[in-house]
Amino acid sequence: MFSVLSKQTGFRRRSLRLLLLFSLVFTLLTGIHSLAAESKKTKILWDTYGVPHIYSQNSKELFHAFGWAQMQSHGNLILRLYGQARGRAAEYWGEDYLESDRWVQTMGVPDRSRQWYDRQSLTFRGYLDAFANGINAYAKEHAELIDDEVETVLPVSAVDILAHLQRVLHFTFVVNPDDIEDISEEQSARSASEQKMGSNGWAIAPSQSASGNAMLLANPHLLWSDLFLWYEAQLTAPGIDAYGASLVGIPVLNIAFNDYQGWTHTVNTHDGWDAYELTLANGGYQFDGKVRAFETEEKPLKVRQADGTLRQEPLIVRRSVHGPIVAEKDGKVIALRVVGLDQPGALEEWWDMARAKNLVEFETALQRLQIPMFTVMYADRDGHILHLFNGQVPVRSQGDFESWSSIIPGNTSATLWTKLHPYRDLPRVIDPPSGWLQNANDPPWTTTFPSAINPDNYPAYMAPHSFMGFRPQRSAHMLAEDKQISFEEMVEYKHSTHMELADRLLDDLIAAARQQGGELARRAADVLSDWDRKADANSRGAVLFAFWQQAVDFSNLFAIPWDENAPFATPDGLADPTSAVAALEAAATKVEAAYGALDVPWGDVFRLRVGDMDLPANGGADDLGLFRTLWFVPSEDQRFEAIGGESYVAAIEFSNPVRAMALTSYGNATQPGSVGRSEQLKLFASKKLRPVWRSRQEIEAHLTSLVRF
Repeated sequence: MFSVLSKQTGFRRRSLRLLLLFSLVFTLLTGIHSLAAESKKTKILWDTYGVPHIYSQNSKELFHAFGWAQMQSHGNLILRLYGQARGRAAEYWGEDYLESDRWVQTMGVPDRSRQWYDRQSLTFRGYLDAFANGINAYAKEHAELIDDEVETVLPVSAVDILAHLQRVLHFTFVVNPDDIEDISEEQSARSASEQKMGSNGWAIAPSQSASGNAMLLANPHLLWSDLFLWYEAQLTAPGIDAYGASLVGIPVLNIAFNDYQGWTHTVNTHDGWDAYELTLANGGYQFDGKVRAFETEEKPLKVRQADGTLRQEPLIVRRSVHGPIVAEKDGKVIALRVVGLDQPGALEEWWDMARAKNLVEFETALQRLQIPMFTVMYADRDGHILHLFNGQVPVRSQGDFESWSSIIPGNTSATLWTKLHPYRDLPRVIDPPSGWLQNANDPPWTTTFPSAINPDNYPAYMAPHSFMGFRPQRSAHMLAEDKQISFEEMVEYKHSTHMELADRLLDDLIAAARQQGGELARRAADVLSDWDRKADANSRGAVLFAFWQQAVDFSNLFAIPWDENAPFATPDGLADPTSAVAALEAAATKVEAAYGALDVPWGDVFRLRVGDMDLPANGGADDLGLFRTLWFVPSEDQRFEAIGGESYVAAIEFSNPVRAMALTSYGNATQPGSVGRSEQLKLFASKKLRPVWRSRQEIEAHLTSLVRF
């Protein structure tokens, strides 16, 4: 009996052990499966500066999450921009948007965008659909966070994305309504607003770097509003781990780096459009000795009224062989021709640039020439640096840059360009002996010294041949003077507020004021003599000098013009000391009357105002020769507030691991209540960058929220 019971008890114990073991194994396997499933989920990790770090197991879901993230940060703005890109903004929001709709519809943006969508590769079309779906999904789930007046744009589609891209690239950067507005025979067709777009870019080779690693500085200058805003993000999926910034509403990074390479863009001296003057005849226009009929299309616009009703505004679009008619005067009309309207692949080119792991792969993407303009500055872990005068440049029969910047006779096919220069024709330099490359919106010939690109080897219309502004000179000066630049020094140089213009003129101006001027001029000379020649917040004398620069005739200011053989020393000297002193007295009178002192600190007058923040500024206008660029407009309190200039900044060293710091001056969000809306402005005012967090450990240490899909 005892032995039977013992056997039964032993059996039960073994069964219990097996059951426990099975339960443990099942629990472990279930846990492992759950962890694996969790790791495969697409996630957005938001850091304390409002930067989304997106992780996904495939690219399609990555695009979906990127659309979601942009909506969380800029939802109201994105929908307003997409509404404008449709050419229906006046229908949605009234009369104020009518001119925008006229421009977009006359340029054919909505119809062309549908064609562009059909011409995307099947894979990339799916990515664009996913980005649009991410926008719509966020708006559906968080409808209460979207303003009622912009909800009418929903749902958005990939066609809206391509329309927005076209409006930004071709019809804002390449050419914009301001360029067209004042076209006449007496005025050049290149009178674009200068306070909309600019940039600094550096690429430093190992030979010029203190660490022996290549370095890159990205520093676009754009307005702090509307379609010019940058959006900072990290995108990680199989085949990509890129960090950078896109313009709001754009589904790929426009400036970026990864573990191997990175690039930035500057606005180049690119001529991608022409204004053709046509002579009207018999209801058409003269062309090659014959009369040709216009292609005509009616596109009535709807305009929302205050009571919510809609009225129709007629719009008749006429097109010649050159392009749409944009102006008419004295029996003649102006037709506009713009590059790249049949090249729909810019977004996929940027996507592949961000995935490249070396110079060969990067140039393979660039060679498609789908991006219509922008200089490319590049550096990589292998130590290569590159400057490319990138863009779709028309093949023209003759003439120089200046002649093609005027109105062109449109009565002959001899002036009608139809082809673009291939990649091999564009000004380009790799690994120059100097060890550095720079561009500050100057022509490609001054990217480094000794010069690495000879303008005589290129058509005269490719880019201007003879100018280098004071900001590019300051840029090149800093690079040429330091043979071993450390990462910390690059960041310090980035924030330089030294005025190159002051170095050329201040000694002559002070001497002339003391010799020729009255009591006020002599006091002004004393202030300028004590000034540190900077535009720091506490710099005293900078305000007076800036007011003087505005008072003089800048076009006739210099005794010695710019000389390509002395690029860092010219232009120089006062051509007319007497008028310069008179302008100084006029400026001193204004400064003293407005601010009570000639030596008022720069930051007391020039301010940084975003939301409820009001901080002293540092930096200023290009004409002063400031690398640290800000654009100001007058405010009601006799101060000036920044509306643009320094926007996104990234300083990168291609060490292992990559070292990077960045800043988005105005913050990374515009939606009310969003993290990152204005926190970075304090760093900007203090001339500081913040560390870029790319590893999961760094990101999770600074995590504010997480979204799982």
